[in-house]
Amino acid sequence: MRHHGLLACALVLASVGFGRLASAEEATPPARAASTTEITAAAGDQGPVAVPEASAKTLRYYHTGNVLWIVETLWGLIVPAALLFTGFSARMRNLAQRVGRKWLFVVVLYAVLFSLVTFVLDLPLSYYTEFVRQHAYGLSNQTHAKWVSDTLNSLMVSLIIMALVLPGIYFFLRKSQRRWWLWTGLAAIPFMVVMMLIAPIWIDPLFNKFGPMKNKSLEADILALADRAGIEGGRVFEVDKSVDTKAVNAYVNGFGQTKRIVLWDTIIAKLDRRELLFVMGHEMGHYVLGHVAKGIAFFSLLILATLYAAHRTAGGFIRKWRERIGFAELSDVASLPLILLLAGLFSIVVTPVGLAYSRLTEHQADRFGLEITRDNHAAATAFVKLQTENLSVPRPGWLYKLWRASHPPIGERIDFCNAYHPWATGQALAYERLFRSVTPRATESQR
Repeated sequence: MRHHGLLACALVLASVGFGRLASAEEATPPARAASTTEITAAAGDQGPVAVPEASAKTLRYYHTGNVLWIVETLWGLIVPAALLFTGFSARMRNLAQRVGRKWLFVVVLYAVLFSLVTFVLDLPLSYYTEFVRQHAYGLSNQTHAKWVSDTLNSLMVSLIIMALVLPGIYFFLRKSQRRWWLWTGLAAIPFMVVMMLIAPIWIDPLFNKFGPMKNKSLEADILALADRAGIEGGRVFEVDKSVDTKAVNAYVNGFGQTKRIVLWDTIIAKLDRRELLFVMGHEMGHYVLGHVAKGIAFFSLLILATLYAAHRTAGGFIRKWRERIGFAELSDVASLPLILLLAGLFSIVVTPVGLAYSRLTEHQADRFGLEITRDNHAAATAFVKLQTENLSVPRPGWLYKLWRASHPPIGERIDFCNAYHPWATGQALAYERLFRSVTPRATESQR
């Protein structure tokens, strides 16, 4: 389900997190033996890989997706505006006051009412986006029953999070109407950390079944790669994602005892071993390069800027429309749609900045994956398969790149895989200092 406004920014960041900064040895030995992965890559290299042209279905998916993005963006503004200007938010607050009485209970009850109302309003568009459209383009295996189950689980998680988060925001508003935006933005940092800690254990399994990898030889290769990347104590999980989708994905998330390497069963089925090792090298790059910690810091600044802009404009808005919207202070819980509306508007402005940063980290992870595997051909063919399976346009327009692309275009990534091989000419590698010189683990095929 979609979430409204800035309250969910932290959730989004946490849910796509790759992990924390791993403790990697900084020593760089003057020489080392080539790993098994590198020897295999060199033997199997087949030269540059061409970027495929987008199919007619892919282009339809791209163009209709752009229209749908506009619709969803407008809908994300229309819903809070409607709740605000119709006075419905004030009526929900009145009901919460009659039932809850005490301030904390009033805010929690309003959070529940708001979540339920927006859930119902979002439901038709969410159903089309998540179920109808994905089936129409052959990207989904999900049954109606599974979609309903996932949607209700998502609602449950949203209710709990809103009931926990909203009292904190309005506590800051009550205590400091001039600095609430600062305390709320700062409080988002530990919240994101906690979400990254608990999501792999408590939230992700609500939607899919996680289990050990079935292919133990592949698991051994992935763990050997993790050893070289300096990732200790990681566990490899295979998630039964084919019940939902035909798309492919993999990631590293959690930290401490919740750290895990996760592959969708779809990507295991559709990519070969070398391609999978590059994909995992990419995901491990996010972990080793500390992209989550850096991302939390970066996006916290964007959140602070957006909240500050909302704070600066909310007062004049309330003075002009107070009779219609039914409240006179931003610290009134009925102001939530106003905060979300203003934050949503300003988020449109800062989105290109956030996406540009995301694309930078993805490019760094691509470089890390190439350097740790030295398998350009497999990396490029992996992206070709990702393009085909996920219906990605290899070179989208600049507007798409500015406002929708969290990753570099597939075409650019394939070009980079073809061109980047400094080890072939004796040039320095960007990240080799982070790699550990380890004895490769014996896979079942080598035993």
